[in-house]
Amino acid sequence: MSIVNRGPTLTQQTTERLRQAIVDGELPSGSLHSATALGEWLGVSRTPVREATAELARLGLVSIEPNRGIRILETDIDSLIDGFELRMIIEVPLARKAALSDAAEARKNLDDHFAQFRIAAETDDPEATLRADRDFHSAVLEMAGNARAAEVLHEQRNIVLQTGVGTVPTSRSCQECFSDHVDIFEAIMAREPDAAAAAMRRHIFNTAEILISQETRRRPEFGARDLHTRLAWITA
Repeated sequence: MSIVNRGPTLTQQTTERLRQAIVDGELPSGSLHSATALGEWLGVSRTPVREATAELARLGLVSIEPNRGIRILETDIDSLIDGFELRMIIEVPLARKAALSDAAEARKNLDDHFAQFRIAAETDDPEATLRADRDFHSAVLEMAGNARAAEVLHEQRNIVLQTGVGTVPTSRSCQECFSDHVDIFEAIMAREPDAAAAAMRRHIFNTAEILISQETRRRPEFGARDLHTRLAWITA
């Protein structure tokens, strides 16, 4: 019997490697690259590079310039705010829906991810904490029963990550990041939908405020933005 390899395809591996290179600054914002040069750099042919860059272009991380190459895009402050606005629109009502769920397996899954989040924070490991943060939010969306929302928010997270930094450990500790999620978890597990929605709204706005303030200090070209005004219609 033949065995089907269900691991990541070469295109998927190439996409992730290029995405990480953008996040880490190996491929600086504004730089232009040919598919051939990127392929030689990664040790793959042009085909998976072209397929990978088409996906990265869809995510807003690169632009494909005909007869020139692949341009690494720079995230601006309005794109960041747009992403957090999208999170408000999607995650706040779905936190409410998650709190209404009676699915025992989904509740256990959220409880497990929250416990893993706590351990990551207590060990003061920024990378593990950020992964646990991501997985906790994914578990909330899974509990709400909306797989498409998870895909959309994964794309938004990629855009935020393109800034090259997260709020941990630059602007808050691992423990502070974890603590910012406690009221969300408690409200969902207590089956309190209004409290869950309010906690998620507060958390997303708090994260947006910290990250945008951090990036504005790091990149003065961002300029000032009134986050309260931009998100007032959804935070009321």
